[in-house]
Amino acid sequence: MNFLLCKFVEVLNSFNVSEYIALILFSVLPFFIIISFLVVTVIFLVLFERKLLGYFTQRKGPNRVGLWGILQTTADAIKLLCKENIELLSSDKFLFTLSPIVAFTAIIILWCIIPYNSEFNMINSSVGVLIYLVASSFPMLFHFLAGYSSNNKYSIIGSYRALALTVSYSVPVIFTLLSVIYITESMNLNQMVLFQTSRWVVFSNILGFIIFYISSIAKLNRCPFDLSEAESELVCGYHTEYSGMRFAMFFLGEYAELFVMCMLISILFFGGYLPPFGIYLSNIFMGNCPVSHYLLYFEQTFWLILKTLIIIFSIIWIRATLPRFTQKTALELFWKYLTPLSIVNLIIIILVRI
Repeated sequence: MNFLLCKFVEVLNSFNVSEYIALILFSVLPFFIIISFLVVTVIFLVLFERKLLGYFTQRKGPNRVGLWGILQTTADAIKLLCKENIELLSSDKFLFTLSPIVAFTAIIILWCIIPYNSEFNMINSSVGVLIYLVASSFPMLFHFLAGYSSNNKYSIIGSYRALALTVSYSVPVIFTLLSVIYITESMNLNQMVLFQTSRWVVFSNILGFIIFYISSIAKLNRCPFDLSEAESELVCGYHTEYSGMRFAMFFLGEYAELFVMCMLISILFFGGYLPPFGIYLSNIFMGNCPVSHYLLYFEQTFWLILKTLIIIFSIIWIRATLPRFTQKTALELFWKYLTPLSIVNLIIIILVRI
């Protein structure tokens, strides 16, 4: 972000703002940009999924009601803001209140790790993958604590299901990430993207992509792996007793994590913010125009978001197509098939590289 920092300081200096204040503002501004982008993205994803599910299942709803379904999503947002936060006498009030806050905060950290273009990367760490793994484990941990602290049998069953599934999908995820790290020779997400300038990782690690994709659906608690919610069995699962803004934090966090997880998949396997054919459209149409340098960053963000939306579309398509797995089937899939396959995949990639 050095280029953006220099330009930002230069612009503020032209308005007689000191460099010290400019540095403070620049450290805070990206955070507010990410938060604003997160909120807008979540609202869009809710509308996007409802429209797709409505078309897939031929169901009247947000795809037909109101102004293209926008009023339906707006009404739900207002409803969540106005609903009362119910206090349970038998619950652990500290953990019950803390769980949705920490779960949502951890997802914000995930958004700060993602490189949105070659310049805008709020946390550019040499071990970005490890930071992502650690931060992404917090939402599921506090989903478990939310169900446990609710003192409700449906919530407790849902939280234990979530914990069992987390242990199951984490193993193939780690082995798949190791294979990607071995190919790109880096744990920095930005360096992983730049490694794919000539060729995407998915072409040399197609089995790893399939394993990581399936495991990501389980991590996102999406159908057919939404065992911790399972409304037909557990009412609402781990967040049965939540209402108002506490429930909204889980709800918003689910969609925010969906988007950031799909961004990670596009970064690891599909070149992230790099264009599909190695040619930037801004360079073609704008040439050597001074504005083209700035348009390049917006185009990089556009490619990342486009790849992410395609992956999200496939996940929503799976939700509209497949029924929910049973607990036994889901655990067998990860322990008996995906875990051995991920280990074999890592060994093959190491041998080929040697």
